[in-house]
Amino acid sequence: MSEPSSSEPPEGALPLAAPALPRTADAMPMALAAARALCAAQQIPTACLLMVATPIGNLADVGLRTLALLQRCDVVAAEDTRAAQRLLKAWGLSLPLLRADRHREQAAAQQVLRHLEEGRRVAFVSDAGTPAIRDPGAALARAARAAGHAVLALPGPSAVTTALSACGLELDEGYVFAGYVPATQGQRTDFYTSQLGSPRAVVCFETPHRIRASLATLDELAPRRRLVLAKELTKQFETFVEGSAEELLRWLDADPHHAQGEFVLILEPAPAHAAGALPEQALPWVLRLARELPASRACAVVAEMTGADRRALYRWLLEQAGGGDAGQQAAEPGHEA
Repeated sequence: MSEPSSSEPPEGALPLAAPALPRTADAMPMALAAARALCAAQQIPTACLLMVATPIGNLADVGLRTLALLQRCDVVAAEDTRAAQRLLKAWGLSLPLLRADRHREQAAAQQVLRHLEEGRRVAFVSDAGTPAIRDPGAALARAARAAGHAVLALPGPSAVTTALSACGLELDEGYVFAGYVPATQGQRTDFYTSQLGSPRAVVCFETPHRIRASLATLDELAPRRRLVLAKELTKQFETFVEGSAEELLRWLDADPHHAQGEFVLILEPAPAHAAGALPEQALPWVLRLARELPASRACAVVAEMTGADRRALYRWLLEQAGGGDAGQQAAEPGHEA
């Protein structure tokens, strides 16, 4: 590999703008030259599929290893060829593009296999973020592995982990990524009912035109639950807002611009009641049955099904509904008339 030329910035300097990067190895800025040197020792099979994470909003978030290894690829399969072209052009790269969106992923898999069989390296990029995380890519990786080809991952940006890292919620028990919130009211209610009992933070994606309906459903099911709404991650107007569903709805209504952009919604973990942690499977069941039965009856049925303490279950249910438990003794299971 050639040494950096004398026209490069001094040691430690970084390029100010990605589009201005030189296109040749001899003139490559020192950071990229170092990345190429570090990657040179990595054995990348000639017939290999690379699953490449791409920026979710800011093109400067692309990894140096990603740029170095893209230069060793022969073709790029892309969920969105226009987005892929913008990324490649911004960093001075030019590679043949192959369309591989969700609607033609199976057909694209056959094209990728032909390239691999001919000894080419193929990179797959989704339009933003990490492939196969609510994006195409899984079918390509599965087909390549089944055919005996190497499949490697180039880690990088993800809206899920980006939102989690700055949300400030308790993550010691881990988290659940639940994908996009369903579109219809009934499906949305069932979705949140099943997630609200999780002892782990729940991460989901929501669209601008459904975010209000989504928060309204949460306000009905669990008005006391704390939520974090992350908007336009890595972009100019990146915003994190924390509060109850009602508080987040007020924030959305305060400015029409607040409802624009893409959203990541994080639900705080379900609180374990002081009487002891309730069985995880009991919580979505009691939320669902409480929509059809009196609260005390719903708790009794779920306690019998799961072995949960029905008094603790009842108090937990009241907390989700926004009520206290101090003045509810007469209605608790075991105290009915």
